[in-house]
Amino acid sequence: MMPSGSLQPRTLLIMLLLASPLVLWLALQTGELSMQLKDIWSETGIAHQVFLELRLPRLCLTLLAGALLGVTGAAIQAMFRNPLADPSLIGVSAGAGLAAVATLVLGGSLVMQFGAVALPLSAFAGGVLATALVFRIGRGLDGVSVTTMLLVGIAVNAIAASGISALKYFSDAFTLRQVVFWLMGGLQHQGWQAVWTLALVAVPVLIGLFSQGRILNLLLLGERQAQLLGVSIERCHRLLILLSALGVGAVVAVGGMIGFVGLVVPHLVRLLIGPDNRYLLPLAALLGALFLTLADVVARVLIAPAEMPLGVVTALVGGPFFLTMIIYRRRGV
Repeated sequence: MMPSGSLQPRTLLIMLLLASPLVLWLALQTGELSMQLKDIWSETGIAHQVFLELRLPRLCLTLLAGALLGVTGAAIQAMFRNPLADPSLIGVSAGAGLAAVATLVLGGSLVMQFGAVALPLSAFAGGVLATALVFRIGRGLDGVSVTTMLLVGIAVNAIAASGISALKYFSDAFTLRQVVFWLMGGLQHQGWQAVWTLALVAVPVLIGLFSQGRILNLLLLGERQAQLLGVSIERCHRLLILLSALGVGAVVAVGGMIGFVGLVVPHLVRLLIGPDNRYLLPLAALLGALFLTLADVVARVLIAPAEMPLGVVTALVGGPFFLTMIIYRRRGV
């Protein structure tokens, strides 16, 4: 286990709560149309309509998506007992990406039949199926092998990446543009339907993962020791993988490929407060929500009046952070 962080969990919670109003206001204020409070509450003005139909649902989506990515990242890192693990290791992002790209390139009839929901439905189904495959292969005679799952996840990610590349090669110019933008990730052009859909998944996933904090602490001691203390290892792994797949799959289905949040946020919280998952999981969810919301603000202002894809912004932050952590680990810090 890593040494305890420099902050008490309560201190970090207070800091995040104090920062929340500023982040939320920036998210609601940033955009081509400048808003004042009196304009927002004026039901006859365009600012009120933009606020209710565009900015508020987008804010809700970034908060929900960030919370899901943060908490699933923390859970996966605890399960693999590796602070540099990521939810993509269980194959959910790769499966969702391959299914979504296949729908865009090959599924013209599906899009015509099911409309706008065809893409998120296929992405969600692809993510869950890929995770089920990883879990099935990773399950041996003695139960679930975390090491085998890790290797299978890497293989599934490689297969999905090659499949996406092949589909991009055979797509026309218009479809290729759609694929590229979807793979870059983003939560713009989404309405309240996407918010309620994501919320229906987020609530049970967050509650379910929060309840596993004590068990995840025992897993940090090692699977054998945790089993001696009464933990059903296979049941725990199955539940963690299911909840993580549902959470990440829902985010990818709504917002495309948004990487590095599940890697950066839990690791940062762990460095600040230590590895106690009873506090790490909820604080990772809160920091993830604020982090993704702030990243969305940056995406809107970086190349204004155009928008930078949200996945590009999170990668610009997460990539250097990941490399820094690797360097520190090699130095034994």
